[in-house]
Amino acid sequence: MASDAPLHDDGREARTDELGLRKIIHVDMDAFFASVEQRDNPDLKGKPVAVGGAGGRGVVAAASYEARKFGVRSAMPSITASRLCPDLIFVRPRFDAYKEASRQIRKVFEHYTPIIEPLSLDEAYLDVTDDRLGIGSATRIATLIRQEIRAKTQLTASAGVSYNKFLAKLASDQNKPDGMCVIRPGEGAAFVAGLPIRRFHGVGPKAEEKMQRLGIATGADLAAKDIAFLREHFGSMGDYLFRAARGIDLRPVAAHRVRKSVGGERTFSEDIGSGAALRETLATIIDIVWERIEASGARGRTVTLKLKFTDFRIMTRSASLPDYVSGKAQFAALSGALLEAELPLPRPIRLMGLTLGNLEGAEDEKPVRDEAQLRLL
Repeated sequence: MASDAPLHDDGREARTDELGLRKIIHVDMDAFFASVEQRDNPDLKGKPVAVGGAGGRGVVAAASYEARKFGVRSAMPSITASRLCPDLIFVRPRFDAYKEASRQIRKVFEHYTPIIEPLSLDEAYLDVTDDRLGIGSATRIATLIRQEIRAKTQLTASAGVSYNKFLAKLASDQNKPDGMCVIRPGEGAAFVAGLPIRRFHGVGPKAEEKMQRLGIATGADLAAKDIAFLREHFGSMGDYLFRAARGIDLRPVAAHRVRKSVGGERTFSEDIGSGAALRETLATIIDIVWERIEASGARGRTVTLKLKFTDFRIMTRSASLPDYVSGKAQFAALSGALLEAELPLPRPIRLMGLTLGNLEGAEDEKPVRDEAQLRLL
C-alpha cells in the first residue's frame, strides 16, 4: 500500500511520531508587505500604511496593523480605505524587496526541515516531525524560527503548531500579530468547536449566511450535523466541513509541490449581475491578481475566468496563448474578453475569480496538487 507521507530531499520518507501524528507548523508573516515598508522607511513606523495604488481604481494589496484598526483590509478599493482612514499613507509595491525578505525567511525554515510547503511569499507549512537538528519539540522549533526571523529580517511572524495543516493554519491566526498558538493532540475538536464558522477556510459571506439560516454559527453547531445533511445543503463541500468540524485533516505537507496557477477570487456580500458591476469587479480582481503574479515571478500561457452563480453552479472559461502572457495589459484584455463573451449572464453571481495557468516549468515536473487560490473577501 502506497504511503502519502512526504519525502526528504534524498527520497527518505518523513516519519510520523510514535502516535502516528505529524508535527506541523504554519508560519504566517505579520502584515508582510506593509511591515517591509515600515522596516525600510523609519518614517512609516507606527503609522497607518497601505501598500497599493492610491485613488482612482487603486486597490489595497496589504495594510499595516495601524491601518487595520480603522477597518482597512487587503483587496479594498483605495478610495474606500482613504475614507475609513484619512491619514492613510499609500506606498507603491516593491516586489523585489518582498521577494528578498521571503528568501531570507525560507533559509530560516530550511535550517530546521526540508519539508516546506510555501503558500505565498509570506506563509508556509513546515513538517518538523523529524527535524534536522533533532530538537523533537514542534513548539520549541516554532519559537526558534520566530526568533531567527526577527533577528535576520527585523520582521515579526506568527505561528500555529498542531498535528495537521488545518489546525496549524487556524492556530497561526489565533494570536496575531507576533504570537503563537499550540493545538495539541486531543485538543483539535474542542478548539474548532468554539470558533465562529467564518473562521473556517472556504466559508465566505454567502456560505456563512446560509449556515446561519440552518442554525450553524460555530464549529460545535457544524459538528452536530451529520454528513448526509452537509452534503444535501453544501454539495461536495459537505465532506470537507464534516472533517473540519472534527479537527481532521489528512493532507501531508507537500514539500515538492509544483505551482500550477496563480490567481485570486472574490466572494461578494451581495450578488451581482449587471454588466457594469461585473466589469468593475473584474478590473479590481485583475489589479490584485496581477500584483500577485508579479510578486511570484510566474509566467503563464492560460487565463481562466471563474464564475460561481447564486445556485452554487460554477462556470469556468479559459483562453490560451502560444507564448507567455506579455504583461498586465494583455492579461486584462484576455480576462475582459472571457467575461464579455458570457454577457449577459443567465443569473447573478456570488463569486468571481481569475487565474494565470500553464505556468513556465510546470509541465516539466510532476504536479502534486492544484495551487490553492488566494481568497479575496
